[in-house]
Amino acid sequence: MNQKFWITALIAFINSLSLTILIPIIYLYGKRFGLSDFQTSLLFSIYSVAQFLATPVIGKLSDRFGRKPLLIISLAGTVIANLIAGTATTAVVLFLARFLDGITGGNASVAQAIISDVTTSENRARGFGIYGAASGLGFVLGPVTSLLAQQISLGMAFLVSGAVAFVGLLVTIFLLPETLQNKADKARNIFDLGLGNLIRGLAIPKVGILLVINFFIGTTFTIFTYAFQPYFINVLDQNSQSLTLMFLVFGVLGVIMQTWGVSILNQKFNIVNILFFSLFIRSLSFILMPIWENIIYFVGVVILFSLFNSLVQPTINTLISLNAKAQEQGTALGLNASYLSISNGIGPIIAGTLIHQSHPITYGYPLYLAGILTFLVLFLAVVSRQSYVPQLK
Repeated sequence: MNQKFWITALIAFINSLSLTILIPIIYLYGKRFGLSDFQTSLLFSIYSVAQFLATPVIGKLSDRFGRKPLLIISLAGTVIANLIAGTATTAVVLFLARFLDGITGGNASVAQAIISDVTTSENRARGFGIYGAASGLGFVLGPVTSLLAQQISLGMAFLVSGAVAFVGLLVTIFLLPETLQNKADKARNIFDLGLGNLIRGLAIPKVGILLVINFFIGTTFTIFTYAFQPYFINVLDQNSQSLTLMFLVFGVLGVIMQTWGVSILNQKFNIVNILFFSLFIRSLSFILMPIWENIIYFVGVVILFSLFNSLVQPTINTLISLNAKAQEQGTALGLNASYLSISNGIGPIIAGTLIHQSHPITYGYPLYLAGILTFLVLFLAVVSRQSYVPQLK
């Protein structure tokens, strides 16, 4: 792995740190503005909907003009949006800030395209594994940083997140060289990457089916990521600090699996079988979580979930990268991020619709649904596996 790769891994860590400072507090921060559970789900969704609108454009522009300028724009948007959110005085301003962060939020897909630029087919799985571990390290330190910021206020977490993103912006400007060697030809209607382009993306050989699978994976995961928070607080009677510590557990176990775990599993199983097993454990965990309303039991299931869930997204990203042509890496990963953004917008709304504050039992319904749907995703991945098994070059 060369210097460009490690700088990109550093940026991935900074991106993840900035993001995970916020994840434990968005639900509770929305509650401070008097939002209902359903309205807080919209607070999660508006970011993802905006990201859906922008990410395919950013991916294609990065193929045309280079990775670095688009990464700079994305990070700058995150800095500004978090400063606005942290100083918001009304729910409207908070929603606008989340929309701005989403509309410029293509940093992850651009960073993934850089990984594809600087790795070969043979070491790309390892590259994405390290990239995932760097992001996972952010998931470890993000909650710790969030805990410290929460001692001042929930809004301070947004301000700290913006400051961290600003560091990433400086690293990108001064340390990251351009990695795109062969820029794509000028495309017509470069900003027209709506439904038509998403449908055409499904026709990309071996990539299209992975986009479909990842869309459903993302939907089930974001049903969980939203529903987990009100369930943990309202049913298990926990607070923001213990919620943040749970995200710390997610991060620590994710790093362990994406470093040592991936290496061990890759020696014994191929990448497709790792995906299948990880999806099985994820779906089983979702269903087990709400069966017993006990914090010790819940933490035990979450540990099982965290160990294998952390393998799913890096595995999918690797499969997409291995199956996409060199000149289409940014576009393919951009489309993938766009489908994930749609799923991220849908998942919280589904969860928020199922939850009724006057009936505490409903807080577990989204978790059961996520488990059932993930079993169906696993079935789809198994029956369509011949369509996306990679052939290393």
